[in-house]
Amino acid sequence: MKNKIGTLLLSIGIFSVAKAQNTTEVYPFSKDITTAIERDTVEWKYQTGAVRYSFIGDYKNTLIAWDKAIPKAGSKPTASDSLILKSSDILDAKEYILKQSEKEQLIIINEAHHNPRHRTFTASLLEGLYKNGYRFLGLEALSDTLINQRKYAVQESGFYTAEPEFGNLIYEALKLGFTVFGYEASAGKNGKEREIEQAENIKKFMKLHPDGKYLIHCGFDHVYENEVRNWEKAMAGRLKEFTGIDPFTIDQVKLSERSKPELNHYFLYATQEKQPFILKTQDHTIFNGFTEPKQTDVLVIHPVTHYQHNRPQWLSYKKESYQISKKRLKKYSYPVQILAYRIEEYKNDGIPADIIELKDAHNTVPLFLKKGSYTFVIKNQNYEVIDSFTSEI
Repeated sequence: MKNKIGTLLLSIGIFSVAKAQNTTEVYPFSKDITTAIERDTVEWKYQTGAVRYSFIGDYKNTLIAWDKAIPKAGSKPTASDSLILKSSDILDAKEYILKQSEKEQLIIINEAHHNPRHRTFTASLLEGLYKNGYRFLGLEALSDTLINQRKYAVQESGFYTAEPEFGNLIYEALKLGFTVFGYEASAGKNGKEREIEQAENIKKFMKLHPDGKYLIHCGFDHVYENEVRNWEKAMAGRLKEFTGIDPFTIDQVKLSERSKPELNHYFLYATQEKQPFILKTQDHTIFNGFTEPKQTDVLVIHPVTHYQHNRPQWLSYKKESYQISKKRLKKYSYPVQILAYRIEEYKNDGIPADIIELKDAHNTVPLFLKKGSYTFVIKNQNYEVIDSFTSEI
């Protein structure tokens, strides 16, 4: 399946981009990502580019690059689509999941690795899940045995974990009291072997930590419970088999937002909803897909993104809007990149809480940050630090 092939090749692609740019910058300027895509010849270059754009908060270019990587035709609304929506109740996804979580022991939720919005939604569930007895967060992307002592991710914690919303997800989980663990299979394991080893790793962790409930955050189709081509069963299906626990599975990927309105599924734009939602159908079941067999218990629908000063509004969830003073901005030669680090993390190679790129001194682009103390680092287009300061939000 294309998603999985691309995912497996991403780390190779990232190295190629870095080599082509003669830099190993984790957070490149957008122009350097664009140039690398144009120069690269590998077939997965757009997947690589999409992930790189996501790391610097360039959501629009992230979607554009991903649609070039995995092109799909637009889907015109069908009579069935209209009937489902017309005959269904729209439920707030967060509220439904948290209510359902009270009677569950194991939740598995997925993400598209290029889409930080999915991490933002998982993060929004954490406080409510903790109140409902969840104490353990498993992350496919994590490879860091010291993270529970350190209480935040660093650049060596994993690859995708370097994206700001992933770093924020981990930070919030640890702050609440979750124990965070990685469960990825060993190097070289792919396909069926990888799914089995991931599930075995989670099962081992659960056996060692029997007190408390579990939230597993995975990529793409690993959340599927039933038969999957080439894998026989995905991680979620294997974990169900190995533990005897029927997981509550949540798909955020199936109806992911696309780069053009005409490419989005009807459900994303046909309502006035601004928050993620699910559909409760006429027969009182939760809509969980169009095809058989059903692979997950819930299909979360994220409405089309609205932008605030060219930034996705969903990034502002429980955060403050912050802009650097015009007086300070007048000192710089443009473009510049501004990285905001939680103050204790900057000197220890942590993950920025947010990143923006400014083309000129007329700044109308906000950073979105939770209340706290931050170190702001300003880099020029040669990746030189030209200014830094601390500020309280």
